[in-house]
Amino acid sequence: MSGNKNVAEIHGCIVCAKLFNILAVYTPDDKLVSCTVTSPGGHIVPDEHRPLVACNIHTGDELRAAYGRWLFRTGKESGREKEQD
Repeated sequence: MSGNKNVAEIHGCIVCAKLFNILAVYTPDDKLVSCTVTSPGGHIVPDEHRPLVACNIHTGDELRAAYGRWLFRTGKESGREKEQD
């Protein structure tokens, strides 16, 4: 089977860790195509590599700070993986 796969997942808000259900679509080689939050009160935080979620109540400043911390923890810069020498 070579089609995209739909996966139901649970992700925590990147600011406060509140849990949300999401539906993600991945290519056969596990690259994220699209995702959506299926629980009330949350939305997707854009990232081209993996689904990220945030509560609707958080401010833009809170989201930017949390996304920056997430990038730092995962070893990414501006949403792109660091190049390895």
